Amino acid sequence: MMYFLSFFFLLLFILVCVGFFTLMERKVLGYMQFRKGPKMVGYVGLLQPFSDGMKLFMKEQFFPMNSNYFIYMVCPMLSFIQSLFFWVLFPFYVNCLEMNLGLLFFLCCSSLGVYSLMVCGWSSNSVYSMLGCIRSISQAISYEVSLSLILLCFFLLLDSYNFMDFFYLQSSLWFLFFSLPLFLCWVSCCMAESNRTPFDFSEGESELVSGFNIEYGGGGFALLFISEYSSIIFVSMITCVIFLGSDFISPFFYMKLIFICFLFVWTRATLPRFRYDKLMSLAWKCYLPLALNYIFFFLFIKVLCFYHFFL
Repeated sequence: MMYFLSFFFLLLFILVCVGFFTLMERKVLGYMQFRKGPKMVGYVGLLQPFSDGMKLFMKEQFFPMNSNYFIYMVCPMLSFIQSLFFWVLFPFYVNCLEMNLGLLFFLCCSSLGVYSLMVCGWSSNSVYSMLGCIRSISQAISYEVSLSLILLCFFLLLDSYNFMDFFYLQSSLWFLFFSLPLFLCWVSCCMAESNRTPFDFSEGESELVSGFNIEYGGGGFALLFISEYSSIIFVSMITCVIFLGSDFISPFFYMKLIFICFLFVWTRATLPRFRYDKLMSLAWKCYLPLALNYIFFFLFIKVLCFYHFFL
């Protein structure tokens, strides 16, 4: 019973966190553009996420005439469930599953996100949504390779797939200090995986009229929106676990998590959208060789550690 209660409260707080993350994003974007942002609903706009959620889920649902109705309606729910599957890996000490294969589970769940984009774009039977779907699939597949190789680097160093081991190994030194280029590569790959600026090609409004989710409105759009922001928060947490100490029993860990989420918003407010051919070139010609070179670097560190231990 305690497992179900802990998962229930975890998912409840994730949904609340997603709502306030959208409020933080609108506030930060507002102040960066010399305006106030939402401030009318509740004290300084604190009730704005609840108002927006009620408005979206109470709107009328409509169905495109030539779409596949069942898949069209089910796909946002599948995307939402897939984004919540990540949070099984949340590093609890008690009342939750501690997975020895957490890194592999994370890679499996992140690769499943491509299918929701693909099915959403295809089931709408729209030229614009199909074009956004093709672009997002090619982008996600390209950056998943670099993302997997970066995780493989740390697996070679840890000799474990468990996220809890990052906590034990980073007690004296953060991985950020000797893998700063890999950290920057990881952050940009995470932005590409979560379709955020400057890599938001699946939702390029200026050229695709909102991309793969153009036909969705109301509850379907809200579920796609929640799944995207939930994935962003989880990826920010994984960034803190891998690179920034992984001291998840400290309040300082959650301050670092908020800073990484702020970094996503800051990037959106600052940088324009990347050009698509440069995006693919960056994935295959820059990030992939860097990740491969770091694999050899981590192997060299591992060999040195074994040599020093046996001496």
